[in-house]
Amino acid sequence: MAVKKKKAKISKIKRGNQKRNKLNKQGKLKMKRNKKLVKKAVAEPSVDPNKDAEEESDHGEGMLEMMDTDDLTFLKKAVTEKSYSILNRIRVRDNQEDESLQRKRARDDDPDHLEDKYEDEVLGDSHLKRMKPLLPIKTKHGIVTRQIEVEDTEGKGPADAAKREAGGDEDSDMEIVLAEEQINGLDTSKPVSMADLFVCREQLLQKYKFRIGVLSSGLLENPEMKIKNLKILLEMMDEKMPEVRLTVRKLAAVSLLEVFKDLLPAYQIKHHEQEGVRLKKTTLQLQNFEKELLRVYKKYLQKMEKIVTRLRRKRGDGRKLTEQEQRLAVLAVGWLCELLVAHPYFNFSSNLAQLLVPFLNHRLAPVRESCARCFRTVFRQDRRGQITLHIVRRINHLVKSHSHVVHPEVLNVLLVLRIKDVNLDKEKEDEIKKKKFMTRKQKLLNMSKKERKRSKKLEELERELLETKAEESKQSKQQNLTEVTKMVFAIYFRVLKTAPTSKILGVTLEGLAKFAHCINLDFYHDLVGVLDELLELGNLGHREQLHCVQTVFAILSGQGEVLNIDPLRFYAHLYRNLLSVHAGRNHADATIILQTVDTVLIKRRKKFSQQRLLAFVKRLCTLALQLLHNGALGCLCLVKTAMQFNKSADILLDPDSSVGQGIYFPELDEPEYCNASSTALWELLQLKRHYHPSVRKYSENILKGIPATGDGSLPVELTKLSAVELFSEFDPSEMVFRPTVPAPSKTPKRRFRGKRHVRNVEFDDYIQDVLKKKDVNGLDFYDEIFKL
Repeated sequence: MAVKKKKAKISKIKRGNQKRNKLNKQGKLKMKRNKKLVKKAVAEPSVDPNKDAEEESDHGEGMLEMMDTDDLTFLKKAVTEKSYSILNRIRVRDNQEDESLQRKRARDDDPDHLEDKYEDEVLGDSHLKRMKPLLPIKTKHGIVTRQIEVEDTEGKGPADAAKREAGGDEDSDMEIVLAEEQINGLDTSKPVSMADLFVCREQLLQKYKFRIGVLSSGLLENPEMKIKNLKILLEMMDEKMPEVRLTVRKLAAVSLLEVFKDLLPAYQIKHHEQEGVRLKKTTLQLQNFEKELLRVYKKYLQKMEKIVTRLRRKRGDGRKLTEQEQRLAVLAVGWLCELLVAHPYFNFSSNLAQLLVPFLNHRLAPVRESCARCFRTVFRQDRRGQITLHIVRRINHLVKSHSHVVHPEVLNVLLVLRIKDVNLDKEKEDEIKKKKFMTRKQKLLNMSKKERKRSKKLEELERELLETKAEESKQSKQQNLTEVTKMVFAIYFRVLKTAPTSKILGVTLEGLAKFAHCINLDFYHDLVGVLDELLELGNLGHREQLHCVQTVFAILSGQGEVLNIDPLRFYAHLYRNLLSVHAGRNHADATIILQTVDTVLIKRRKKFSQQRLLAFVKRLCTLALQLLHNGALGCLCLVKTAMQFNKSADILLDPDSSVGQGIYFPELDEPEYCNASSTALWELLQLKRHYHPSVRKYSENILKGIPATGDGSLPVELTKLSAVELFSEFDPSEMVFRPTVPAPSKTPKRRFRGKRHVRNVEFDDYIQDVLKKKDVNGLDFYDEIFKL
């Protein structure tokens, strides 16, 4: 019986070695990387604990071997050149270190101890300085790195606080400003001449101008990052140095004005803070910038208000303004006007308008003119009507509070309002439509629930469609204009009723004449009666009388045709005031005459009698002789148009006076009874020799029977223009003639042959007697001669 042999036992180490050799032959052995073989050290009898600790720490040799060579060189360069911001935080330790570490730091030739070298060379400074890297410069020898020594930002000195307040180290403009911040005056301990004072003041102003320019330009370059510049400029408006106080305040205020004109948006800033809502970083930055801008703008307006309100003295205020402060206040009013014109829809625009409206009634003419110019511009450019309505309400309150004793500029600004297309009867029409709709709605009360819901959804859909088409904004604008029109006519009617003798009556009548077509039909009859009473009193000037007549005929030529009013007395007033205008100071009033006569002769020609027509045509030709060439062209244009519409006026071209009913009375004020048919247009012969070529052409055209073509016809550019357009087109106020008037031809002087004077024997005898009685050289002789 065979006995089985027992297998020899193999240790685990031997079995592992066999398996490793087998895998190694097959090529399947996986070698572990970055693992060092550690040799067993021979045991020594004595062991040093410091040496063991030193052997356990490989001083980063394993990490160095694991890093790439490029990364290692980059880190070495970063440490030596201090380009890592985290390395700037390293500070020198005050505690004592081990003697072994101090011995190792002494080895500077070792390239692996760069951190120790950095601490010793860079951060060993007792003044806590750090190196700030700058942009490198590329030269032909290579790239040159640059760095600058900068004080520690954690310092608490006054320079650091000023830098942090001005906007940080990165703001180059602030560094320039801080460099110029030390502004010193003269040494007053020694005697100073006037020339030195002027030189010192000029130097101070140059420094202030430089600072203001740097701050303003920095704001315009990057407003969001340099918003703190506004605070510094605002502080300059409170300058207290007496030598340059007013000048610096002017410069700072006008610089802020230009900055705000560029920075402020065209919309109104509104922030609705919602709790629990997280915003994006850019959105949050924009909101913070807008809040800061709005806050500084409010402070600027408050400072300007303090300067401006010095012009408005209250009762009991005995303070006297110096001439310089008054000039500054007048300039401030102009600056606020520019700000309102530039941004009429921004925040505080209504407050700005409320501040400026009382200055329309100021005693200084420049202040009134600047405010009036501002409001005219705002009225012309306003597309929403909100700011216009607010200004008109403030004007109404101003006129009422002063009992209508105000300057004409207060109401003169209302003449530029664009309210020609406003229909005040629209509310009544809407009410009628609503009543008809309600009667129809009552018939549909029996609708079901589904039909009612469907109708509501349709209404909402129509409203949204109107919003997309901007119809709602048009409706709101029309509503604002309607309110403006009501307020304007309330002012005009109150002036006519309570202050018919005030100095604003002329402006009131001019406004009524311009906007008469917008008046409600119910007020026509009463208004005509009031104007008739004013004309009968005889206290009005010729301009006010012309405006009264213009208003009446503007009413009667529109919707007032249905009124039963006899305008005969108004024809007489107009006929009487035609010759009150001449080429002197009131030549501009000729536009009122041209507009009114155009309404009377052309638009109401069917209600015009022949005798009245001939009288007006004759007086227009007489008026053309005493006006400038643009006024003469307007009068001749009306005469030509009247003759074209009414052929019976050709009788005035016939010089035979036996055709009429009597003698012409030019001084009579009644056009019906002056017998204008018994005269002729002799004035056209004088106008035919006028200095202006266009007047000569017009007069020749009328004399030849107004031919359209051929000899005596007018050029096309003259026939297309109306009377008022001719008056404005050929206006010589700028000393420019259109076309150019040729110089008169030179005529040779004729020699006078014969006796120059007629001898008076009696006068010679009288002279001889006086010479005998009086002294020739005395004054009595000349006095006696001048008595003759």
